[in-house]
Amino acid sequence: MPFKPRTAVLSAAVIAFAAASGSAFAQKTYDTGASDTEIKIGNIIPYSGPASAYGSIGKTEAAYFRMINDQGGINGRKVNFITYDDAYSPPKAVEQVRKLVESDEVLVVFNPLGTPSNTAIQKYLNSKKIPQLFVATGATKWNDPKNFPWTIGWQPSYQSEAHIYAKWLMKEEPDAKVAILYQNDDFGKDYLKGTKDGLGAKGASMIILEESYEISEPTIDSHIVKIKAANPDVLLIYATPKFAAQTIKKTAELGWKPLQIVTNVSISVGSVMQPAGFENAQGVFSAAYAKDGSDPQWNNDPGMKKWNEFLDKYMPGADKTESGLVYGYGAAQTLAKVLEMCGDDLTRANVMKRAASLKDFTPDTLLPGVKINTSATDFAPISQLQMMRFKGQKWELFGEIISGDVPAD
Repeated sequence: MPFKPRTAVLSAAVIAFAAASGSAFAQKTYDTGASDTEIKIGNIIPYSGPASAYGSIGKTEAAYFRMINDQGGINGRKVNFITYDDAYSPPKAVEQVRKLVESDEVLVVFNPLGTPSNTAIQKYLNSKKIPQLFVATGATKWNDPKNFPWTIGWQPSYQSEAHIYAKWLMKEEPDAKVAILYQNDDFGKDYLKGTKDGLGAKGASMIILEESYEISEPTIDSHIVKIKAANPDVLLIYATPKFAAQTIKKTAELGWKPLQIVTNVSISVGSVMQPAGFENAQGVFSAAYAKDGSDPQWNNDPGMKKWNEFLDKYMPGADKTESGLVYGYGAAQTLAKVLEMCGDDLTRANVMKRAASLKDFTPDTLLPGVKINTSATDFAPISQLQMMRFKGQKWELFGEIISGDVPAD
């Protein structure tokens, strides 16, 4: 009989030990930048300088995470969103990202904007195994999981987009003489390559002029005068917002009306088409993967209703014609989804694993039929767009959703 209490005590001890061991195995796992209460997210964006029109993206993302925090955070953790100005300058980008990693100790660097800036920080972040997550640039090189496993894109690649323009031109204007204006960096050269690849053998006869400009130029009017002298039927404007607006305005001032196609990154009604002059922008073409916040066709769309409610509460007075407000919301919603999927394993490796396993994810702001898909061998989340033309004070979509898949490097 005296042994029974001892056995009971021993059993209780074993059970207690087993329970303690079990809880040890089920512990929450964190890397620097995450804890029981907080997830630190770093970001760089040009709030100043030649690409400052994109500043609205960072402001929207900051507001989005304020909303998430008001709703209780992600799996009970508040998001601490730290965003710095890099002025679209690669040296500044390096400096600010080092600060985010080494001083602020963020878990990931999310949606850093611009091809030159991302190129400057890519090796540093990959060497430190810190996610360079959903970069805000369509350079094709972000889809290279073999060589850069810590870098993943978000929007359609510039080469994918240019393929779509080439497909459309060969169908609609097969005999056109084409001039290409492009920014002399990775951004512009990606569009140039995508166009040539898309046109294939026809490119040699169709492209009559390739004209580049530098991001440091205050105005590109002289380039437009030169292009007009070559008398092309089609002008491909592979430019960032400020220069796209200048081009559309200058062609009109010259009384010249070629068929114009402008990059998706320069479709903002508020920061491109309006400064160019609505009367000058009539009939300009582009392609889209996201809904236009200023287009009444989305008034009863459930996703855009949420977007509008978010803006009214967290960014009152914001200009809804700014495409950056749509972009920032969609990118932030994608990050929130990934962090939610991470559960209590907030390690950098798990963040990348989840970012590379999105299946048919549809942020509120993407066009119907456009879905986000990623895998361990596909780091290009979006590869579908729809053609559109500018009419009145808004873009009008037409045709089918077109895929412009470019294989991973």
